[in-house]
Amino acid sequence: MPLDSQAKQLMDWIAAQYPPVYATPVEEARRNFRERTRLTDGAPEPVARIGDRAIRAPQCDIPIRVYTPEGNETFPALIYFHGGGWVIGGLDTHQNLCCELARQGRLVVVAVDYSLAPEHKFPRAVEDCYAATQWVAAHANELRIDPLRIAVGGDSAGGNLAAAVCLMARDRGGPRLDFQLLVYPVMDHNFDTASYHEYASGCSLTREAMMYYWDQYLSAKEDGQNPYASPLRAGDLRGTPPALIVTAEYDPLRDEGRAYAQKLQEVGVPVTLRHCETMIHGFLTMTGKIDEARRIRQEIAQTLRNTLCAQAAESMTAVEP
Repeated sequence: MPLDSQAKQLMDWIAAQYPPVYATPVEEARRNFRERTRLTDGAPEPVARIGDRAIRAPQCDIPIRVYTPEGNETFPALIYFHGGGWVIGGLDTHQNLCCELARQGRLVVVAVDYSLAPEHKFPRAVEDCYAATQWVAAHANELRIDPLRIAVGGDSAGGNLAAAVCLMARDRGGPRLDFQLLVYPVMDHNFDTASYHEYASGCSLTREAMMYYWDQYLSAKEDGQNPYASPLRAGDLRGTPPALIVTAEYDPLRDEGRAYAQKLQEVGVPVTLRHCETMIHGFLTMTGKIDEARRIRQEIAQTLRNTLCAQAAESMTAVEP
């Protein structure tokens, strides 16, 4: 299908307004991304409470932002890792998204401000995310979270981190995770897929930009073979939680998201692949300018709500005499 006309218009505006990330000093690229999301992501949905705090972890204190919806019940949780190539992005760039997921999904959303590259190389970001996931599971009661309904998720590099955290939780004996949301995720240190060639340039994310991001993230090329950096290279995905994987057609990462869905399916992990045929990479934080992106974001929130509520009903049925 043809590229969404609003996405095309916005993509052209971004290209004219901001230089490529690989041609920009890191701090300037971060400022540009914050400004861009402020201008393109619409108004935030109101939630009952937004609170900032810091998790004490072995290597550093990790800032988090907790979004709590209206109500007095115990909620499912989504631990969310923002996109931005492990280099840009933060709590502010994804605040509108987290508000909407919390409100529409009836979730406590815990956004994690993990350490960024190039200051902090692999595996620092994924270790931060795993430590934050452990902390949330251990403090579920304090956060009014149901410990039997904890999901992880992220977009782009954040989807990479969410998939890696699921592998870590399986390999390290916990915490229990019940779902993973991977939106146009980075899944492999590989620039030779069909979609990388088809959409090498001319889209919101380019092959050259991804090569830059990987170069900033990894200390050595060999690190790209580590499944915690490239989850698609994991030998066995059994024991990881059910997944919703969202891909965009006009995106060099399209094929690795599809490949991960297939690999999960092959070992019996329940997976839903939602392919967005008219969308570009990054649409999840462009909902103020792209109507279809707004609809898909609402659909994701509803899927999380339905899935985690169904898990609660199954758990209650299982303990009935």
